Amino acid sequence: MAWVPALGAWLVTRRDLALAVLRADATFTVDDPRFSTARVVGPSMLSLDGDEHARHRAPFAAPFRMAAVHARLGAVVAEEAERIADAIAPAGRAELRREFAGPLAAAVVTRALGLDGADTAAVLRWYDAIVAAVTGVTAGRPVSAAGREAFAELRGALLPVAADAGGLDPDEAVSNAAVLLFGGIETTEGMIANAVLHLLTHPEALALVRADPGLVAAAIEESLRLEPAAATVDRYATRDVALGGAAIGRGDLVTVSIAAANRDPATFPDPDRFDVRRENARQHLAFAAGPHVCLGIHLARLEAQTSIGVLLERFPGLRLAGPAAPRGLVFRKPPELRVVF
Repeated sequence: MAWVPALGAWLVTRRDLALAVLRADATFTVDDPRFSTARVVGPSMLSLDGDEHARHRAPFAAPFRMAAVHARLGAVVAEEAERIADAIAPAGRAELRREFAGPLAAAVVTRALGLDGADTAAVLRWYDAIVAAVTGVTAGRPVSAAGREAFAELRGALLPVAADAGGLDPDEAVSNAAVLLFGGIETTEGMIANAVLHLLTHPEALALVRADPGLVAAAIEESLRLEPAAATVDRYATRDVALGGAAIGRGDLVTVSIAAANRDPATFPDPDRFDVRRENARQHLAFAAGPHVCLGIHLARLEAQTSIGVLLERFPGLRLAGPAAPRGLVFRKPPELRVVF
């Protein structure tokens, strides 16, 4: 626990303390007017706690359970991954973040939300504007006009399907669907891009995964541990509380560094090493924990495992075409991931 003036927040880096914060929603809440995403898309399961959080999350929970995801979307994910691989194959080169991972994530999450006829390019444009608006709010700027316009267009597309969200009024349903759309693209795109980058920059690990495709899932979990697509999450103290030797005041911002917790040497020996055979890699917190554990965890894993399996099978000569590295304070991924094959 450390007070970081540049962030105006208590920064939590130890895994056990991160879990304590994430699980104690009555003490460390998201329900605060400063919460950035809510200022762009309105109140949702992401920005509410307690009974209201449960009410907003409940209508979306069943379709995103593991069995439902695999039954409803397993074939869709495989078909989309193969279709996009077909599209990039003739060129022998691609920018995998926006030409593969992004379109796949957008196509799948729009289908998951019932937007079967949505234009992927339009969805990605809305998503880019909303991400930029949330990032700006986090940095202390007002909600941008572009962000407001993008959410208005997204709202128009979502309203016809939002009526089915039992127990929620249309605005509430749209806000929650927008959060799922936003999360379903942002973190899944980053998750796929980061995993590909880890494999292509670690030849020994790539050789192991190529020799044993059953290691794809383990490689993804280790990549999530080493470079989570969402590196930090924010909470606000509802009361004065002591944690990790720090005296946190009511109203203080508490930022949990998922990235640091995932490299806690007390849980992960040699934490900076990418090890596809790490036995406890799934103890990472890349999907958070507690009441706000990622609703789309099973869909994200399905997309990452399927897409990376397709890339490795279809492009045996896959390699980087230039330097790439994850960037970003909150959302972490390479801005570009140029490859040749």
